[in-house]
Amino acid sequence: MRASSILLAVALAATAPATAGEDQTPPAAKTTPGFDVANIDRGVEPCADFFRFACGSWIARNPIPSDESRWGRFNELTERNRDVLRGILEGAAADDPGRSAEKKKIGDFYAACMDEAGVEARGLKALERDLKAIADLKGLQELPALVARLHLLGVPALFGFDSVQDYRDAATVIASLDQGGLGLPDRDYYLKDDPKSVEIRKAYEAHVARMFELLGDPRPRAEAGAAAVLDIETSLARVSMDRVSRRNPENRYHKMGRADAAALVPVFDWERYYAAMDSPAFKDVNVTAPGFFTGLERTLRTTMPMGLWKTYLRWHLVHASADALPAAFVNEDFAFFGKVLAGQKEIKPRSKRCVAQVDASLGEALGKPYVEATFGADGKERMQRMVDALEKALAADIRDLPWMTAATKPKALAKLGKMANKIGYPDAWRDYSALAVSRSDALGNQQRAEAFELRRQLAKIGRPVDKLEWAMSPPTVNAYYQSLMNSINFPAGILQPPFFDRAMDDAVNYGGIGAVIGHELTHGFDDQGRKFDGDGNMKDWWTEADAREFETRAGCVDQQYSGYTAVADVKLNGKLTLGENVADNGGVRVSLMALKDTLAGKAVDPKDGFTPEQRFFLGFAQVWCQNITPEAARLRVLTDPHSPGEWRVNGTVSNMPEFQAAFSCKPGSAMVRENACRVW
Repeated sequence: MRASSILLAVALAATAPATAGEDQTPPAAKTTPGFDVANIDRGVEPCADFFRFACGSWIARNPIPSDESRWGRFNELTERNRDVLRGILEGAAADDPGRSAEKKKIGDFYAACMDEAGVEARGLKALERDLKAIADLKGLQELPALVARLHLLGVPALFGFDSVQDYRDAATVIASLDQGGLGLPDRDYYLKDDPKSVEIRKAYEAHVARMFELLGDPRPRAEAGAAAVLDIETSLARVSMDRVSRRNPENRYHKMGRADAAALVPVFDWERYYAAMDSPAFKDVNVTAPGFFTGLERTLRTTMPMGLWKTYLRWHLVHASADALPAAFVNEDFAFFGKVLAGQKEIKPRSKRCVAQVDASLGEALGKPYVEATFGADGKERMQRMVDALEKALAADIRDLPWMTAATKPKALAKLGKMANKIGYPDAWRDYSALAVSRSDALGNQQRAEAFELRRQLAKIGRPVDKLEWAMSPPTVNAYYQSLMNSINFPAGILQPPFFDRAMDDAVNYGGIGAVIGHELTHGFDDQGRKFDGDGNMKDWWTEADAREFETRAGCVDQQYSGYTAVADVKLNGKLTLGENVADNGGVRVSLMALKDTLAGKAVDPKDGFTPEQRFFLGFAQVWCQNITPEAARLRVLTDPHSPGEWRVNGTVSNMPEFQAAFSCKPGSAMVRENACRVW
């Protein structure tokens, strides 16, 4: 099951290797700006627009860099972390025989990625074998083995095969089949008929055609191939489950026997596919979206001749490989996914993309030296104290909830009591010794890393769950809750200013990282998390009355955020963002409770002219200062379960009497909702 995170990064081809040479000198260490009253726009009334009050001056001073589609406090810290990682990788890439095996691996991976001249010289040679395999496809009977081969290369054609904890028995791992096979970020891009969606589809089809031309196809063939790709992907989009429906874990759980799952797509030889994947033996599989697979059966039977499937597979191979191909492919990939979809003006420098690739492929090997350089034991200890304080506050919140009955409260408290927390980095680091890395094979390294990770995931099938495993690398600027693990997780990457500053007062830290902790804790009780018990099993532990009351209160949040505008005439999707909005509202409230407990009995004077409560809310708001392109805002409305920063701030504080008291807001003010929403 996908983890619920504080921030979702939308992956685009803009993170591909760069196309221009650049200075190889390691960057000087930087510090990330933390909380600062200079970010405040005092020309805005806090009760009229708290986001603009807290962030207005920061927004004015921080336009979006040309190689970004959004720029906020998360991006600032990510940039700082990237500089640290680049310094580590530049050192590891030096061809020093004294390097450890692990440093050699991350260094050689980075060096191969940075070798632009070598990538250009090899051209399409790295793809020749796989392109030939596609060209040699003779019929549907050969398709399963070819799809398996592509899946192991990281090419997400047709569907996905993976492992997952059993929703009804979270201590076990079973096989999983899921929908997939699209090139655009979401099914709705294929199905919506508004002018902007039509425009994007036309641009996508033209982009696919240009990529085929780069592969050597004459223009008429390239254009016909692009039209075929769009037709096949549209047929897959029509039978794909939409994102809102996928939010309900019950909609994603369809455990069935291996033979029953295969019967959904009888034209596809599943045993041949599993054999080619070298899959472990298994009896049961969770088919996330059965309707997709019955639709896939129709598409496979009706899309003929076989040349159309060859075209579709060629496209997905080159699309998945573009970031490690010559500059013409990288630039064309960016022209659509970076410029058209996200409004990004320039591609990122090569070093930034190569750092991102190493982090994605060897995250824990790179994370070790990162942790040593940035995260001390004292930071972990203070963070643990804050987690303890937030858990205590949430327990008090649950006990005092006016709407939850005495029958359900003990079960909620029991789940909270079982919630594990992981801080900074793994207790046991991942072993990458089986992953072969070459200093002169950028695409091969990427493909072998994809195969390594997929095989690692499939090897879990039938084995006990590893509850110590992390789903994010230590340098990641994010945090997440896992329902099936019932755990909250905070990588070292986010435990720095402006979120967590060891030199800052408690009020600001509780507004920053405290609200993040509260957010992840509350995910255990949002519209998805509440359907799992303390052991991670999907189980209804609510009375009918309490479940109805939860849905009513969650409906208030849905309606509230659905009224906010993301860009132009596009509103937020309150149902898609429901879990994150519930977590934001609950997390800030619980963190403020924890701050008050921490400060109880202490005399704390105003600082910078603000009371501790005011500094708390300012600390929370300044985490979300951001600028974003209209294109990226539109993309995120369709794909991101998080609301934009403006509404994460204003939507939350407008529901809180504590905020209104702190800033003396009068009834009728924009930050005082007449019918305030509250779940937790």
